[in-house]
Amino acid sequence: MKQSAILRVFAAIAAMLPALAAAQAFPAKPIRMIVAFPPGGGTDIVGRMIATRLGGALGQPVVVENRAGADGILGTEIAAKSPPVCHTLFLGTAGNLAINQSLYGKVPFDIARDFAPITQVVSVHMMLTVHPSIPVRTVGELIALA
Repeated sequence: MKQSAILRVFAAIAAMLPALAAAQAFPAKPIRMIVAFPPGGGTDIVGRMIATRLGGALGQPVVVENRAGADGILGTEIAAKSPPVCHTLFLGTAGNLAINQSLYGKVPFDIARDFAPITQVVSVHMMLTVHPSIPVRTVGELIALA
């Protein structure tokens, strides 16, 4: 009888093991968002806005980690070498995801292999300007002045 009770306890424990081994709901821990630029810049501000909203939606904090240096290469490399467990996000720009590879040749990551795009976050428009005292209003006039 005593041995039978022990066997039943072990059988009950064994029956619970699959439930204990089942995957936890995502995300199971805080999410890290790597931003490859210093705090206070445009990319950092966008990252913090996303982190606030995403953290609320997922029920886990999203922690912005600024890893500036080498024109964004440092942070991009850290993100590329992060463990593939879906608790690290990377907020990249055209500069560190596309231009740097062409500009510097060899970088310590491969965009196609190391990253999978989720969505475009912002569209940035840039403007070429001159001092108001310079008598040009078009690129053609600027070239002619040169």
